[in-house]
Amino acid sequence: MIRVQIVDDHKLVVEGLEKFINESEIAQVSGKAYSVAGCWQILKAEQPQVLLLDISLPDGSGIDLCPQIKARYPAVNILMLTSYSDHTIITHLLGNGASGYVLKNAMPEEVIEGITTVASGKQFLCEEVDLLLKNHNSKPLELTRRECELLRLIVEDYSNIEIADKMCLGYETIKSYRKNLYVKLNAHNTGQLVKKALALKLV
Repeated sequence: MIRVQIVDDHKLVVEGLEKFINESEIAQVSGKAYSVAGCWQILKAEQPQVLLLDISLPDGSGIDLCPQIKARYPAVNILMLTSYSDHTIITHLLGNGASGYVLKNAMPEEVIEGITTVASGKQFLCEEVDLLLKNHNSKPLELTRRECELLRLIVEDYSNIEIADKMCLGYETIKSYRKNLYVKLNAHNTGQLVKKALALKLV
């Protein structure tokens, strides 16, 4: 049986994943966490063969967490399981420790296939991600409504604390969203982010 751990901030998602993974008779969920801090706790207790990791977590981002996990636990195979389908984020994660990438709208069978594939040391992409990477040159940059709102406030020079108040979101959530914007726009600091946002007429 393949030992699997799940890190996702939505408990219903985790429960659904746990149910069909355990029923697959191929893999078994040995640990669950709902935050970055919780992820480190379960990894310290036991290192699984496969870690299912989401990007949006309440106290950080899976984008940052992925390479940190690989640096500390290189034997753990990370399968990203997220709703983010942006080409830049996918390629960034695949180049920084992730062994595979599956979207949350994938069928259970595809998730199980991803688990078995990365557990064997191979890379796995769900069908939608595979097609997206092959056709990314024709796909324009896409930002969510929240990301567009955040980007506008960043351009207007509001601080993270002020933005969190205006968007009625937690400070750590804003930091996570901001990190995602850096990756999507390939920016390394706020100045670059603002410059690209204005150049691309995103605000």
